[in-house]
Amino acid sequence: MTESMPDLNKMKSFPKRVMAKAVTYLVPLRLQPWWYIANLAACKTRSTVQAGPFRGMRHIGRSHLSALTPKLLGIYERELHGFIEEAIAFPFQTVLDIGAAEGYYAVGLATRMSEARVIAFEMDPSARELLMRMVELNGVGSRVAIKELCTSRDLAAILKTSGMTLVICDAEGGEAILLDPIRVPELEACYILVELHDFVIGGVSQEIRDRFTMTHSITQICQQQRDPSEFPYRTLYTRIIPGSLELGVSEFRPAKMAWYWMRPRKAGTHQGVPDEN
Repeated sequence: MTESMPDLNKMKSFPKRVMAKAVTYLVPLRLQPWWYIANLAACKTRSTVQAGPFRGMRHIGRSHLSALTPKLLGIYERELHGFIEEAIAFPFQTVLDIGAAEGYYAVGLATRMSEARVIAFEMDPSARELLMRMVELNGVGSRVAIKELCTSRDLAAILKTSGMTLVICDAEGGEAILLDPIRVPELEACYILVELHDFVIGGVSQEIRDRFTMTHSITQICQQQRDPSEFPYRTLYTRIIPGSLELGVSEFRPAKMAWYWMRPRKAGTHQGVPDEN
């Protein structure tokens, strides 16, 4: 009976070869765990928003200057969810999204507010390309207009004939110029949700409050702590790489953020909304 003996040299080298290949794959992932987490979420969700006001919206799987994974999970800026639902309940005719990025809010609101037209302002050409793809992917092209730079003159011209209007402003400090009721008096009748960028322009939140305190009821919203357990997908990787779950829920903010939700006390004639009182 002849039986070939196993090659002991190959057997000894097998664990080393396996380890070398594992290191080849794991080292880049260890250096860039956010890449793994984002791709895991995209695969598990099929790039569809899972919860929140925009549940069911399809996403292109790329986010412009903001975190993708929380958007897919439906927990992105969750502090605003109740206020977004409040806005959706109003019969807005127009939504202005200033600083629309890839269109998370512009397209999301278009999917939820079937009677409203959405005007999305975005300066960055690459972001506008993503925005166009998001619009097409969700079939809202007939109601979403994409524009470039928003100036005070543009804002005033649109608001003269916009009807009941919601303004969403995430302009990285540009709110200091754009949200000025002296330059744009039509803002006094608008509902406004603005992200405040005091870390860019010191004191801008107080300035905005001072400008609108007589015409609007202002609610300040502050960023909350994120809970890693909200990332629902577990793999061997998430178990062995410290902090990977935190990456799944992090929005990578440069500072603790705050927003104002501003409701007009008295609507203008162009909006047709009765006094708050």
